[in-house]
Amino acid sequence: MSKSFKRTVFGISVALVVVVFLGGFVSGDVRAGSQSDGAYRQMGVYEEVLHKIQSDYVTDPNIGKVTDGALHGLLESLDADSSYLTPAENAAYKAHQNEGTAQVGINVSRRYGYATVVSVMPGSPADRDQIADGDIIESIGGQSTRELSLAMVRLLLEGKPGTDVTFSLVRPGKSEPQKITLTRKQVQAPALAEQQYEDSSILYLKPVVLTKERVAEVEARLKAMTKNGNRKVLLDLRDVAQGDPAQAINLANAFLKSGTIASLEGQKVPKQTFTADPARFITAAPLVVLVNHGTSGPAEIVAAAILDNKRGDLVGDRSFGDGTVQKTIELPDGAALILSVAKYEAPSGKPIQEQAVTPNIVVTESIDQYLAEADSDNPTKAEDRPTPRTDDQLNKALDVLKQKNA
Repeated sequence: MSKSFKRTVFGISVALVVVVFLGGFVSGDVRAGSQSDGAYRQMGVYEEVLHKIQSDYVTDPNIGKVTDGALHGLLESLDADSSYLTPAENAAYKAHQNEGTAQVGINVSRRYGYATVVSVMPGSPADRDQIADGDIIESIGGQSTRELSLAMVRLLLEGKPGTDVTFSLVRPGKSEPQKITLTRKQVQAPALAEQQYEDSSILYLKPVVLTKERVAEVEARLKAMTKNGNRKVLLDLRDVAQGDPAQAINLANAFLKSGTIASLEGQKVPKQTFTADPARFITAAPLVVLVNHGTSGPAEIVAAAILDNKRGDLVGDRSFGDGTVQKTIELPDGAALILSVAKYEAPSGKPIQEQAVTPNIVVTESIDQYLAEADSDNPTKAEDRPTPRTDDQLNKALDVLKQKNA
């Protein structure tokens, strides 16, 4: 066996052991011992497979490339947020972090093997080009997103203000990928959207992000409800995918006087249970929460807490399903792992990452809106976007609230 082949086997073995041991090894634990035994058995399988590839494959393979592909697959088989960075990718990742934080307004995750748009920031370059949740980024900068870690995809979308990023986008209902070039800019989250319905009895609030500032604004509106004649609340969390989990817990607490809001746990992360603090409770007003496929991360914590505590109704589509905490682990050869080390769970105990949040009142996207967007001849210009005639999810949410007694 050649030295290069041995190094290849060793590289895979190191990564495998790191994943297994950091994920669950506890000294003296029988289950951990069985896991480590299984890891060593798998290393033998990897060695045998690589040996057969090297000796029997139709052409002389690039074992380094095969190894990188195996390690990428190993990490990405865990969940969408875990990634393996080769030494070159890790060096580029670190260098690119210093190039600027201007962006195009796309929040991405991985689905179907490719980078997928979770949500788009209103008013951003991506929003002006009508990029929407569910669109698939097939390639970025000429590189297939199947071959890029999610961390690299997210980083490549950022850069210096005024610079361009080009990617290939696959839109639902379109047969061919579309080449998109967007100019990066400093994207600011829109202000809290607020509206009154039913002679001001219903207070509609839409925070586009769940930051400390935005959640504080929501809390202030809730505290002023009675003075303003509001008796019911419609919280719109559709396409809300950014924010701080701690602020999500605070927002849920504003509607919950008691009960579990969420929990966080990992094999080496002690379980934390977040319980409603009566001192942070603000209102018991009838509540409906709107969610869709773009509802992700912190917003899902809020939605799950409201639903599982039977505090209000959820209306809309199933959420995206993203609720993990990552840790970056540097490896001796300069590579790195971005590994999910803990997951958020709903009060019911269901992990948000795997199961997302399903509304108790399911309303799919308005057919008028779908047809209007699918039939657009020039989707790259916002001014050409057909205006959907209805918002079925919003209308249903209002109907549900009207039937609730304040």
